[in-house]
Amino acid sequence: MGLKAALSKPFAKYISRKVYKEAARAVDLQDATLKMLLEKAKNTAFGKDHGFAAISNYEDFKKAVPVQDYEGIKKYIERIKHDEENVLWPGLPMYFSKTSGTTSGVKYIPISKDSMGHHITAARNAILLYIAETGKAEFVDGKMIFLQGSPELDNTYKTPTGRLSGITAHHVPKYLQKNRKPSYATNCIGDWETKLDAIIDETINEDMRVISGIPPWVQMYFERIHERTGKTIAEVFPNFTLFVQGGVNYRPYQPIMEKIIGKSIPTVEVYPASEGFIAFQDSQKHEGLLLNTNAGIFFEFIPADEYFNEKPTRISLKDVKLGVNYAIVLNTNAGLFGYNIGDTVKFVSTAPHRIVVTGRIKHFISAFGEHVIGEEVDRAMIKACEKFDANVTEFTVAPQVAPSEGLPYHEWFVEFSKRPADRAAFTQFLNEEMVRQNVYYKDLISGNILRALVLTEIGKEGFIQYMKSQGKLGGQNKVPRLGNDRNIADALAEFKA
Repeated sequence: MGLKAALSKPFAKYISRKVYKEAARAVDLQDATLKMLLEKAKNTAFGKDHGFAAISNYEDFKKAVPVQDYEGIKKYIERIKHDEENVLWPGLPMYFSKTSGTTSGVKYIPISKDSMGHHITAARNAILLYIAETGKAEFVDGKMIFLQGSPELDNTYKTPTGRLSGITAHHVPKYLQKNRKPSYATNCIGDWETKLDAIIDETINEDMRVISGIPPWVQMYFERIHERTGKTIAEVFPNFTLFVQGGVNYRPYQPIMEKIIGKSIPTVEVYPASEGFIAFQDSQKHEGLLLNTNAGIFFEFIPADEYFNEKPTRISLKDVKLGVNYAIVLNTNAGLFGYNIGDTVKFVSTAPHRIVVTGRIKHFISAFGEHVIGEEVDRAMIKACEKFDANVTEFTVAPQVAPSEGLPYHEWFVEFSKRPADRAAFTQFLNEEMVRQNVYYKDLISGNILRALVLTEIGKEGFIQYMKSQGKLGGQNKVPRLGNDRNIADALAEFKA
C-alpha cells in the first residue's frame, strides 16, 4: 500500500465521524441554513423583492417565496449577465453552469464562491466514506478518470460560463491532479467521439483504478476499449476497483457493464446538479444516498402527486415521510430560492436522511391519467431482464394516443445488447409488471382505455445516433426515460432495428 492510501484511511475515518455527527443533527442544521441564506441574501435584489428582512420562520418564507422553475428567475439571471451585482446572491456568481432546458432553452445556473467548495467536498466525502466503511484504499495510489464535459470556459459575460463537470475540473485538489486522466487538452476536445478515442489513447496503458461518469457514456468508453483490444476491462485495467457514477439509475445498465468489465465492481453513486451537490452514497450496506444537509442548501419537498395543484403541500426536512414520492425544491448559497430542479425523490431512511431518485417531475406519462414515473419503468425493465436473461443498452417510453388502428398504448423503445429468447413473453411480462405497480395503468388496461404496451426495438447504437443527431452525445447528457409526448419517439423512428 502506498503512502496516499495509508494516509487516506485515518482521514476517511475522521471525515466519516464528522459527516454522521452532522447527519444526526440534519433538521437543526437545515433550520440554521435557512436563517443563514435569508441573512446573506436580504440585501440582494431578490431578497428585497421578497421581503427577506422580515422573514422570521419557514412559514413566513413559504408565503414570501413561490416555488418556481428557471422561467421564474430568468429576469434576475439576465441582470447578472449584464454584470449587475447583488441580484440573487452578494456580488457576482463565480460561474454560470450552462445547461440545456426542455422549455427554457439554455439555462444559466449561478455557482457562487460559497457554493463551489461544497461540490468538491461532497464528491470527496463520497469516496472517503467508502474507504472508511470498507477499509479499501489501494485505488488512491493509481490513476483516476472522470468522463466529463469540456473545462473550457466562455467569457462572453463577466461571469465565466461552462458545463458543471467542466467547471469542477478547475477545482480538483492538487493531490489528485497527478493521478487524474484525461489531460486538459483531451478534455477540451468538443466532438465526443473524437474525444473518446483520445481518452482511450491516454488511458489504455495506464493503471486505471477509479473510473467516474454517467453509466451510458462510461459503457461507450468500455465498449470502444473492448473493440480495440478484444479484452475485458478487467484485463485491460486489472486494478480497476471503484466505479463512481450518477445521473441515471445504474441498475438497468449493470448487467451489460459487468459483462464488459468481466467482473462485479463496487460502485459509489453521487447526485450532483448545477444547482448544488444534493446527495451521495455513504454506505455499501444501506440503500439510498445521504442528503447533503450541511452544504448551504435548504431543502423543501412537495408530494409529487400534488405538484401541479394550485396549492400543493410544501414541507421542510423535519416533516418528510418514508416512501412518499416528492418533488425536491432547493434554496441555495448561490442565490436560488424556491427552485424546482425537476427531480423527484423518495426517502428510504430518516435516521440518517437517505433518498433514492425516482425520476423527473415532467418526465412521466399521464396521457390518460396514469402518471407512470421513471422508477416504475426502471423497476419493470430490471425485473424483465432478470427473468428472461436479457440485457438492455438503453430505453425510453412514450404514449401513442392516436394509433392508426386499435386502442392507444405505451410504446417502449428498447435497444438490447442481449435479446430475450422470447420477445413476446418479455413484452407481456413488462406489461404485467406495470399493471402490478401502477393502479391507474391497471384500471386503464382492464377498462379497455389502453391496450398492452408495445415494444419497438432500436438497432445497435441507435440511441447513440439519436443523441448525436440532437447534438447531445456524451458529457452530462442523458436520454429521458419517459416523455408525455412523441417528440423523442418520433425522432427514434429512423433508428428502429
